[in-house]
Amino acid sequence: MVDSRPSTKAEQRALTTTRLLRIARRQFAEHGYAHASTEHIVHQAGVTRGALYHYFDTKAGLFRAVVAELQHEVAQRIAEATNTTPDPWEQLLIGCRAFLRASLDHEVQQILLIDGPAVLGWDAWRKLDADHAMRLLEAGIRQLADAGEIVVSSISAMTHILSGAMNEAVLWIAQATEPQTALDEAIAVLEHLLSGLRQR
Repeated sequence: MVDSRPSTKAEQRALTTTRLLRIARRQFAEHGYAHASTEHIVHQAGVTRGALYHYFDTKAGLFRAVVAELQHEVAQRIAEATNTTPDPWEQLLIGCRAFLRASLDHEVQQILLIDGPAVLGWDAWRKLDADHAMRLLEAGIRQLADAGEIVVSSISAMTHILSGAMNEAVLWIAQATEPQTALDEAIAVLEHLLSGLRQR
């Protein structure tokens, strides 16, 4: 019989942090940051409160790790969606649609859009966004500009403007009475705006 228990401290740490993140993510999504209980999290994870604070320092530190994990997953979804076509213009459109569609996910709504900026602070939240979704957006804009398909005076400025518009859009979609309708409207408007950048 093979012993599947972790054999090193590094493996034990990885298993414990993964379990804490999974359970915390569920708690933060279901109850919101303010009402998520660290007592319930450690109980369900089968660890002590001391272990939680050893790995994440504070409840806010645990939440930040969950936000980073979710930001990474959203970026992965965007990357996977854009890989379905070799056309850089279609990649930009598909990537933007994938980002906006993420706002329909309950975990994204509660953790990233509602609690994220409030708990982490706007600057920290923006940095996480810049490290993930915004990085992909900038790469797409740069590729199109280098190929001469779009004309922009500043890639950095265009990236921040589009990212800001889409971040505002996902907040609007998440809080809309009819989120799917809001999503459809946001996608249509965004694609109309992007078409104005394209060389004819």
